[in-house]
Amino acid sequence: EPAEGVVFGRNEVRELLRSGRSVDKLFIRKGELQGSVNLIVGEASERGIPIIEVEKEKLDSLCGGGVHQGVAAMAAEKDYCTVEDILAIAAERGEAPFIAICDGIEDPYNLGALIRCAECAGVHGVIIPKRRAAGLNPTAAKASVEHMAIAKVTNIAAAIDELKAAGVWTYAAEAGGENMYTTDMNRPAAFVFGSEGNGVSRLVREKCDFVVSIPMYGKVNSMNVST
Repeated sequence: EPAEGVVFGRNEVRELLRSGRSVDKLFIRKGELQGSVNLIVGEASERGIPIIEVEKEKLDSLCGGGVHQGVAAMAAEKDYCTVEDILAIAAERGEAPFIAICDGIEDPYNLGALIRCAECAGVHGVIIPKRRAAGLNPTAAKASVEHMAIAKVTNIAAAIDELKAAGVWTYAAEAGGENMYTTDMNRPAAFVFGSEGNGVSRLVREKCDFVVSIPMYGKVNSMNVST
């Protein structure tokens, strides 16, 4: 496992630096100061981030054996925001709120993939529960995750009530719902994605205004949550 807060790989570290998030230090493999690593070092020194040259073994252990390409950064813990902050981001952009809610996604790779897809789709923020779910460990917190507003809430059902009070409609993404291609989604919307094993919990599903599904025409009966 990578050490807590470590982001590694040239693209990932560059993305982290560009996100403006605070970075405690940058580790570079000894003798690696060339090409794209030079650009990363330049950006880090401009921001006053300490740059430490280390042996390959040290980098390997920091990154839990992951492919680091001679560069890793120790990022400060991701700053979480509130549901109110996410609504403010939408208002600031002059757009109807577009929100993703994760109801108990347990695998950090799945959470990371979902957040990256959400970022690419223009989602204003992602809401995750504080307990019994994947956190933003280094596996999840790569690349686009740095650019996404993420609210950590005690209770998903209560967060849905807060969104409803703000005029946001909620859609549970679940099997057996309405065809998503023919459902009207042209309104302030939040989409709830459930856990890998159990889907959206009963209580949360009952809170939602709609249940929507992607119709399945092939022989595969389910897709990854980010899909």
